[in-house]
Formats: sequence, C-alpha cells, structure tokens
Amino acid sequence: MIQNLLISSSVLFDNDNLMDLIYFDNAATSWPKPETTISAINNFNNSIGANPGRSGHRLSIEAGRIIYNSRDSLAKLFNIANPCRIVFTQNATEALNLVIFGLLKPGDHVLTSSMEHNSVMRPLRFMEKNGLELTVIPCSRNGDFDPGKVIPLIKKNTKVLFLTHASNITGTIMPIVDVGQITREHGIIFCVDSAQTAGALSIDVNKMNIDLLAFTGHKSLFGPQGTGGLYIRETLENKLNPIMMGGTGSRSEFEEQPDFMPDKYESGTSNAIGIAGLGAGVKYILNEGIDVIQAREETLTGLFLDGLSSIHGITIYGPSNKLNRTSVVSFNIKKRSPSDVTLKFDEKYNIMSRPGLHCAPTAHKTIGSYPEGTIRFSFGYFNTVKEINTALEAIENLCLKR
Repeated sequence: MIQNLLISSSVLFDNDNLMDLIYFDNAATSWPKPETTISAINNFNNSIGANPGRSGHRLSIEAGRIIYNSRDSLAKLFNIANPCRIVFTQNATEALNLVIFGLLKPGDHVLTSSMEHNSVMRPLRFMEKNGLELTVIPCSRNGDFDPGKVIPLIKKNTKVLFLTHASNITGTIMPIVDVGQITREHGIIFCVDSAQTAGALSIDVNKMNIDLLAFTGHKSLFGPQGTGGLYIRETLENKLNPIMMGGTGSRSEFEEQPDFMPDKYESGTSNAIGIAGLGAGVKYILNEGIDVIQAREETLTGLFLDGLSSIHGITIYGPSNKLNRTSVVSFNIKKRSPSDVTLKFDEKYNIMSRPGLHCAPTAHKTIGSYPEGTIRFSFGYFNTVKEINTALEAIENLCLKR
C-alpha cells in the first residue's frame, strides 16, 4: 500500500508535471522561491551548519553573522533603524501569540476588525474567556475598514488595536496610516498583521506609526516555511513578557531570562538554516524593488478581475479596483461547491488554488460567503499573463458545463 502511494506520488510530482502546474496559492505560501533563497539554504546546510551564538568557532560565528544580516535586510525593508528590534519566530502566528499572551491581561480592552485571521481571533477569544474585553469592529461587505469607527469605541482601558494589513480572503488593503495616526494620538498600541503584505506592499513602521509588526517569511518575503518575526518598537519590551524562556547563548551565568532585545524573546536553538533562506528572499525583494513587484501583481490581478467580471454566473468578493487590494481574489461559481471546483481546477487544468474558509470565518461572515467559503486565487511575482488567460478559460468552461 505504502509502496503504491510512493509510486503515485513520484508520477504526480515528476519534473515534467511540475512544469505544467499553474500555482495560484501564494497567499498560503509562495512558490516557486527565487533561486537565491534555495542557494542560501543549501549553502548553510553544506558549508556552515553550526549553532549560532552557542560556540566560539568560525562556523558558529558565521551562522550568527548570517542571522544578523537577515535581520538587517528586514530592517531595511520595513525602515527599522535598529535591526535588533526584530525578533525571529517560526511564523506570524507565533509573533501574534507573543503579543497577545505577553502583553495583555484581564481587564484590558482590545479593538480589532471583523476581517482578521484566526491567528488573531482565536487567541483573543481565549483571552476574552479569561477577562479580556474585546470589541470587533465590523467591516463592509467588501472587507473595507472605516477608521472613523475607531475613536467612538476607545475606552480608558483600551490597550491594543490589532489590524491585518490586507485580508487573506478579499485582498482588501486596510488604511494602516490613518489607523496608526489615531492609535498614536490616543496612546494605544498598534499591532499590524502583515502576513499577506510583507514583501508585496511597502511597509514603513515609522510613517505608519506601527508599534508591533508581525510577519511571516514563507509568503511574499520568499523565505522557507517555519520563518517569521515580530518588530517591537523601542521601550515596548518593558511591557511585553516573553512566552518562552531558556537558553539564549547570552548571559549564561544568570538563571534569569535576559531583558534586552532580541535575546529576551529568542530562546532555544534558532532556525538558522531557514533564516538564511529568509534573508536571501528579502535581499531578492530589495534588489527587485517593492514597487516593481507590486506593479506586476497589480497587473495580473487587474487582468484576472476584468476577465472574471465578464463570465456569467460568477460572484466576486472584495474591492473591484485592483489598486485597493492585493493579488488575492476570492470568487464562487453559481451552484457549485468551492471544494468541488478547486478539485476540478487541480485534476483537469493543473491549477493550484484554495477553497473554503481560509482560517478566517468571521471575515467570510462579513463578506457573505459563510459557511461554504470561496475559491481563492492568489497570484505571485512569478505568475504570468498566459497563466491568467488559461485560468479564465478554465473558469468559463466550468461555468458552461454546470
């Protein structure tokens, strides 16, 4: 049985078959990765391999240098003056959990939107059962967030506002600058979930008044899975407790956790090989230019939206304007289950996409696609116009045969 499965897998994933795949699932994880990312991972594995910060020999020192360089590249991308304000985590979920469980306590009041991912909603709901006061600000049916709704909801005990930079379902880009100005004026901590935008949209933590920025490495930053991080504004480490403690390779003579950045939050052996790949992915973005990447993805999204709008029987969710959204498009075909349609895309057209609720049920309730969810296409920098046209033909064929 296992042998048959292995044979089937080898046939399914042979190189010729992979060349024919159309990958529209970049909002889940980007693929393919730039060659520089793969090379950095292979180089670390083949030539370095040591544990950073745990030894004094040359390989350990080189591993530490690579991690610092990756931190430095991220700081350049987000306009962070001090790279040590960036803490590495295994993903955006861990970064958000660090904020929620390390910063909040019973009696605190938190604001967030109805378009948030479960990485925000689930830990907040857990905290709500333990005394946290939570207000979820409803967004429009397109997923738009109105900054004007924030001020009337602010209380004396309002501590943090959590907001996704862009929806992972509709691609709706949130008004981060406007919200950041409100939170700064009212002394509220502003935490932004940039899982869908880091590497795809320009992020400046200073201009946007972002206090805490959670990011993942494996999406638009072109890094491997198991990488991510959290930017922490100066002095906030005094309020933010670590949720894990242990060996850091620093101050080993003390049994207490270090209180300085980033060691306070980076206990245990780091994912050095993954961070090497992440750093290479970020350097690739810096070399290509965020504007270039964004423009290409906007072009692909615009072509797809234009073509999709002319096909009968299609419901499109989110903003109609490609400039108000990322390269994420959710849609449904009338009287067809999203899961059945995406299976057809895979089996008949070699199109990889994602159906369902996308770990954001509240967002689907907001846009009116709950409980079945939607079909989600998410384009990346390496997709092509030809692939967009092929997908539109496939969708039209499926609509004609329903």
